[in-house]
Amino acid sequence: MFHHISIAVDHPLHVANVLAEVMQDSCFPFPPHPGSYIVIVDDGYGTGIELYPADTQLIPEPEQVGFSSGNAQTFMSVHAALSVSVSQEQIVKIADREGWLARLCDRHAFKVIELWVENKFMLELLTPEIAKEYLQFAHTAGYEAFLRQAAPQLVEA
Repeated sequence: MFHHISIAVDHPLHVANVLAEVMQDSCFPFPPHPGSYIVIVDDGYGTGIELYPADTQLIPEPEQVGFSSGNAQTFMSVHAALSVSVSQEQIVKIADREGWLARLCDRHAFKVIELWVENKFMLELLTPEIAKEYLQFAHTAGYEAFLRQAAPQLVEA
């Protein structure tokens, strides 16, 4: 299970407020890196999303992680899938208000709602209905069955 993730965005406070709305919880300043915020979800798992200014890079300092400014990226290879309690309609309404892309996508084994935060970072959102389908797939036997069907040449005999 994922406990927290950090992403760099153009408008950390605004994105934190929007994601707190989607996750139906709260956001707070994130003191280790000025100008950063964290969305905390009281779900019993310590789920959180840290939002850093767009040019933030994490660097290995001698004692622990440090923060540095560098070049911001247009798109990112990192994404996260999150279960949410809001409906697809609510997600689309929020995305439309923000000018962000949101769309229902079929990943063949399950569906997700892609929410493109600031139109550059993708979160895969799973409503309660979608999460049931995902959880039926997201285990070793489920993935092996999917792989045998989708790419049998990759499965050892």
